[in-house]
Amino acid sequence: MEILSSAIYFIIVIGILVAIHEFGHFIAARMTGMRAEVFSIGMGKRLFGWNKINGFTLGKLDESIVLGNHTDYRIAIFPIGGYVKISGMIDESFDTDFQSSEPQPYEFRSKNAFQKIFVLSAGVIMNIILAITVFGGIAYFQGKSEFSTTTIGRIDSNSIMEKTDLMPGDKVLTVNDRKITSWSEFIDNITLKDFGKQLDLKVNRQGKEKNIVIDGSYIIKALANKQALGISPGGIDIFIDDVSKGSPAEKAGLIKSDTIKAINGNEINTLTAMQDNLQNYKSKPVFVEWKRGSQLMNDTIITNEAGMLGIRLGFGPIVNVDYSFFESVIIGFEESYNSFQVLIQSIKQIFVGNLSFKETIGGPIMIMDMAGEQAGRGLVSFLNFLALLSISLAFMNILPFPALDGGHIVFALLEGILGKEVPVKVKMAFQQGGVFLLLLFMVFVLFNDVTRILK
Repeated sequence: MEILSSAIYFIIVIGILVAIHEFGHFIAARMTGMRAEVFSIGMGKRLFGWNKINGFTLGKLDESIVLGNHTDYRIAIFPIGGYVKISGMIDESFDTDFQSSEPQPYEFRSKNAFQKIFVLSAGVIMNIILAITVFGGIAYFQGKSEFSTTTIGRIDSNSIMEKTDLMPGDKVLTVNDRKITSWSEFIDNITLKDFGKQLDLKVNRQGKEKNIVIDGSYIIKALANKQALGISPGGIDIFIDDVSKGSPAEKAGLIKSDTIKAINGNEINTLTAMQDNLQNYKSKPVFVEWKRGSQLMNDTIITNEAGMLGIRLGFGPIVNVDYSFFESVIIGFEESYNSFQVLIQSIKQIFVGNLSFKETIGGPIMIMDMAGEQAGRGLVSFLNFLALLSISLAFMNILPFPALDGGHIVFALLEGILGKEVPVKVKMAFQQGGVFLLLLFMVFVLFNDVTRILK
């Protein structure tokens, strides 16, 4: 059932990304007076589709039908990728029938270099717009909630951070001279901002400032190997959000909004402190200290058989930030730019040897697995994943590689410079070679996905 769910989310993600990308090519072609003969979601054999000439039909389109300036909108059998077939252009269909006739005004080959480049880059532009819209929309409708603390509460044993000079109780002031005001800022700065570079931290330790240097390449290597970061915030207020009826906490007089201060003399100031202190006290007495307003209270409470007090916890201090429409748009641009930066830095780290190509590059199976996982975490996580994939798709397609949008743009630029069309045979050779190499790459990433699962 989990595999089916992941497959459905995968189809949704790929369907949205491909539809948006191809819509960019389609609308740009129409704006520049080009005919778009086919708009396909999916590759290969036509399953069904619709056009203005003969309406909705199943299977292969009758070749005798002349669409003219109309488009056949279709769903194809393989739900990976898609295409817009533009008249007079060498594309995934390898159609060269047009070369036997004079260029027509509605054909790609009759347009100037600027119009060609606009149409070829429109898919990438739409993917970027999608990412900006999603990131900005999340900021506008969701805002941001974050722990305002920058104090380190706990460092787990055998974790990435255990091998640094950071210690519980340190208050992080800056990372690479950037002021840190929240826990999420701290995590972003040590994992994403200066991807793989040296990190210079300034912390307050017991009233004195201390400089700490961390090797950023060590962090990304460890994260790539799925090692836990192993650090959690301190200076956290643990308050009661709800008390279960008949629970040990209710019998002891604990009420909503009480703040838990200590258990058995151990201060409760991290996210996991309650669990850590109660896990060995199932159906046993524990000495609990709490605060109600300005009044300090305490009592000995016998936990239930699961080692629980019967309370639902809330955590603070949390800062809730709401953004205006224009602030959200700016955040959309910033997040999209940052995603590009991380993508480029990741590739750089592969070449310098800090990241494994095999562990970093994923294919359809990995995307399917992640789509299901992110969907399980909620709509916001799923949308963030969609936006990140949209940026990745834009980046990949703009590369100057045969068969990709970037490869077609190179030819359009050459034709603009030379003042004449590159021979169809040359374009075909590059297109076929590019498709062959892309298929080889797809086989590699699929094999990579399978071996990663079988580990």
